[in-house]
Amino acid sequence: MNKDILIIGAGISGLFLAYKLKKEGFSVKVLEANNRIGGRIFTKKVGNTNIELGATWLWEYNRELWALCNELGVTFFEQNMNGDALFETNNSNLPQRLKIPENQQLSYRVVGGTIEILKRLANNLSVEELELNQKVIKISETDSRVKVLTENATFVTDTVVSTLPPHLLVNTIKLPSNLDKELLSIANNTHTWMRNSIKFTVIYNIPFWRETGLSGVGFSHIGPFTEIYDHSDNNDKTFALMGFLNQELTYKTKHERELLVKNQLLKFFGSEANQYLSYEEKLWSKEPLTNFNSNYNLMPHANNGHSIYRHRFLNGKFIVAGSETSSSYGGYMEGAIIRSKEVISQLQLK
Repeated sequence: MNKDILIIGAGISGLFLAYKLKKEGFSVKVLEANNRIGGRIFTKKVGNTNIELGATWLWEYNRELWALCNELGVTFFEQNMNGDALFETNNSNLPQRLKIPENQQLSYRVVGGTIEILKRLANNLSVEELELNQKVIKISETDSRVKVLTENATFVTDTVVSTLPPHLLVNTIKLPSNLDKELLSIANNTHTWMRNSIKFTVIYNIPFWRETGLSGVGFSHIGPFTEIYDHSDNNDKTFALMGFLNQELTYKTKHERELLVKNQLLKFFGSEANQYLSYEEKLWSKEPLTNFNSNYNLMPHANNGHSIYRHRFLNGKFIVAGSETSSSYGGYMEGAIIRSKEVISQLQLK
């Protein structure tokens, strides 16, 4: 069994792999190009308020993720859906007020932010086992091992596991010329979840929407935001609304987007909505360490979980993992855990 494992990426896939493999007796090293852990999990602290600009919710049917959180001692709270929702269909009329169905599947948020899952995984790794600011630029074979070059270091290991979105992997890292051409083709046509998402949050002193029996939930067919939710914390000490913007706003400036959101908030919630403390946003399409911009116009989840990702490459020394390679819940946190467990089984059998 090859015992030295180098993992590219410190999102939930990479950190879960390192956490579990270390327990199994493997020697692990995680290289992360960014100056933070998390990948598409991004909990930003603004004053005393934690806001989610990346992955946010989990559900009871996310059994693997739920079990991991229980193992790590991570706790949850229900997404607040108490009160009416607002629904906007056109520019001619004000948003309609609707009752939220009582039989909805409950969604949950993590106390302290989704990043808490990552922090607890990373706490089990030493500074030698988890290195930030290490952008991998080349992978090559050397005899029976693999050489990994970053912008400022060289590593040699038995096995490399990439947890990057496959489309990002094959377009930003120089890979061996003998790598399976079908893998390259499929990876180039694998959709990266959230690649075009724009998430925004507005922070408030009080949850004014609740005073009139609103839940903070809203939907719009015309935008600029298409969905919005109450994003207050579990103790009702900090208050916010969080939502998703129409992808067509990608090429506007942050200031332009904020003004559009401000106008729509006024229509939805009245003048109090414009008395926010802070407007925050995240354009995932502009994150070069998450998304590779190309002319590929891929359908959501295209080639997620493709059978090619079950294979090992470079004579068994290279594995392509990450959420997009999962045959179940591809692109989501649950998929990241499912696929990582498959990889662990593969490595144990080697």
